[in-house]
Amino acid sequence: MSLPLHDPAWLERMYNNRALVPDHMDYLQRWAADSAQVRANMACSIDLAYGDGPGEVLDIFPPVRPREDRVPVLVFIHGGYWRSLDKSDHSFIAPPFTLAGFCVVVVNYALCPGTPDAPVTVPHIVRQMEHALAWVWRHIGDHGGDRRRITVAGHSAGGQLAAMLLTSVWPLIGAELPDGLVRNALSISGLHDLEPVMYTPLYQETLRLTDQQVLQASPARLPAPERGMLYCAVGSDESPEFIRQNQLMQDAWGSARVPRSQVLPGLHHFSIVDAFAKQGHELHHMALNLLRAL
Repeated sequence: MSLPLHDPAWLERMYNNRALVPDHMDYLQRWAADSAQVRANMACSIDLAYGDGPGEVLDIFPPVRPREDRVPVLVFIHGGYWRSLDKSDHSFIAPPFTLAGFCVVVVNYALCPGTPDAPVTVPHIVRQMEHALAWVWRHIGDHGGDRRRITVAGHSAGGQLAAMLLTSVWPLIGAELPDGLVRNALSISGLHDLEPVMYTPLYQETLRLTDQQVLQASPARLPAPERGMLYCAVGSDESPEFIRQNQLMQDAWGSARVPRSQVLPGLHHFSIVDAFAKQGHELHHMALNLLRAL
């Protein structure tokens, strides 16, 4: 399929989600307010450092009434085109999972473009997420989590990062880390081929993607991992490009690695995050199925 990658107006229509959802600020403001309430009223450990660099912190929400000594772990990676938003905007996703007996980790990362002295690129953020997951593997037992059962979920840019973590060679990151450290992943409205994003004028100045980075950090362009399972989901009210991006992973990795690639009715790029955290919704069940499959 040939894409009009040099048509700025088309790229803007396909990839500017805030323009596509006029009331997007209502979602972002509600997420931030609800998340502040969650942190104020739930047991949690905030701003734990997984590294020394900018943004290298995470929050942990332990399980409520755990059913076993060590419970499955859900790691959530926020979206924002690698250039905006924060883990503190997404604490609200934790309660439905902690109430179900799971341990939740919400991670931060440095935002593009960084500073002249410390530039940040998308591959740089992938490396940060690998170090975050290595930290989780080493320390989550102190918070009631089972390091052998880690699922990663991410939204938008976070969906790209979640899929990338299935391809990581963990023993190269830390000699003690096991192959398949991330057992399962869920990409929600994920960006799986970065070439169109590289040409989208709105993001060129902050992301500064290169051809090499597109090859390096597009999970749909990488070989399928030898183990692990990826679910992909997108809203039916998202742009045709996001719906295409969603299907790319099953096409690239096959149905053995990507058994579910769902277009969920009635959801757009922001309401789909609410669905992820809504008990009874199909997307929430997809996440629970991955957590329980470990």
